[in-house]
Amino acid sequence: MTVRLIVRFFVAPAVLCLIAAGAADAAQPPSLPRLKVAENKRFLADDSGRPFFWLADTAWQLLHDLDAQEQERYFADRRQKGFNVVQTVILVELRSDRPNAFGHQPIEPRRPDRPIVGPGPDDDYWDDIARSLALAEKHGIYLALLPTWGKNVTSNWQDGLVDGFFTVENAEAYGRFVGSRFKDHTNIVWILGGDRAAPTDQARAIWRSMARGIVLGLCGREDYSAALMSFHTSGPGSTAWFLNNEPWMDFHGLQSGHGRWAMNWIWVEHAYSMRPTLPVIDLETSYPELRHGRPATIATDDDARRAGYWALLAGAAGHTYGHHSIWQMHSPKYPGVAHPKGYWFESLDAPSARQMGCLRRLFESRPFTTQRPAQDLIAFEQDRPWEMCLAIRGEGFAMIYTPTGRSLRIPLPKLGVPRATAWWFDPRQGTAVRLGEFACDRQRDFDPPGDEQPGNDWVLVLDQSEKGYGPPGESAGGGARP
Repeated sequence: MTVRLIVRFFVAPAVLCLIAAGAADAAQPPSLPRLKVAENKRFLADDSGRPFFWLADTAWQLLHDLDAQEQERYFADRRQKGFNVVQTVILVELRSDRPNAFGHQPIEPRRPDRPIVGPGPDDDYWDDIARSLALAEKHGIYLALLPTWGKNVTSNWQDGLVDGFFTVENAEAYGRFVGSRFKDHTNIVWILGGDRAAPTDQARAIWRSMARGIVLGLCGREDYSAALMSFHTSGPGSTAWFLNNEPWMDFHGLQSGHGRWAMNWIWVEHAYSMRPTLPVIDLETSYPELRHGRPATIATDDDARRAGYWALLAGAAGHTYGHHSIWQMHSPKYPGVAHPKGYWFESLDAPSARQMGCLRRLFESRPFTTQRPAQDLIAFEQDRPWEMCLAIRGEGFAMIYTPTGRSLRIPLPKLGVPRATAWWFDPRQGTAVRLGEFACDRQRDFDPPGDEQPGNDWVLVLDQSEKGYGPPGESAGGGARP
């Protein structure tokens, strides 16, 4: 009989891109280094100061719904495609009243201060999560771990009225438990919230208490440097709206929304401008195949890819991808939410998932931690925010993104270098074409291949010629992993 204890305190171009993206993580040590905010406050780094480019996948139901074999399949696939973070949840949104794939429940009903703990090393929900953390680490992946879905604090997405089973007291107790239980796992980023805003004092008090409990569990004192933390709010929304200057908040988390018109560059720009300066990451945006909005639209792979480039060109420290069939782990075992078209394992190879690895390789091929928004490099008027072209500049390079393949007029003297080497980078295939070397003495027009239309997106890469950077997406720059 199992004894349960209650703890009261509680080789096509695209394929080549994937191989290169996966290789970035192939040399990961057995124990992943802890992550922190980089010194410039705009990006993330590991505990040795090595730059970290956040590329996450959304798998909210992973820990609850997938067995060991399924998790192995999922993590191996995501590593190969270049993902290095997976966002998932302990107390899940869906099927929370049912045992997980291993037959375990996490807590007594509505009592987060009473986690269910078995006597052995492989006998409860918490052991299941520890195995998942170890499996993710084997694949060079961090878990952006939500202690609970936000519905357990407040049922409404936006109003922040507390009506769940969490209180200030039991939130700290639960935080102490999960912090202590997983304190030896270095591949965790703690994400509070869970699709809920926190505009009220009551809601913020609970989340603050949970954050305090986590660090007390981790190190025995209220030292927020012991954990990297953020918050997943409802969409469209931003932590810059109601959680600015929180002592536990390390980077701003956005949810830019779904459908075809999630113009996340607007939210990134806003959070980027806030003080104090924090890194910014869009933690949830357009899910391919999700029908959303009024009038309703169905997001495409093009929309998901565009969101990644918009985020990075607006100043984000990385990006989170998601697919409508994968976030909910839709399978023959579980009914779908909002009419997913396929099962999670069929959707692993969605074009946009493969293209996220290309995005990571592009930015890691240049010293990305030096980059900053540079709209002064765009010398043409823009009046369609859903077709917005964005520009960044960094140490010896600049990038200009067009989501539709429109011609780009660039004032080359603003680069501040004598000569520049120009490339077109194809976000769909992960390939680059060299255009040549140009004197930066005047304004020039650069016309991408193909007709101007949605989905024909391109990145114009302009390198200071003296730097000798290789083709975008192929060679390592000053901020890249080897």
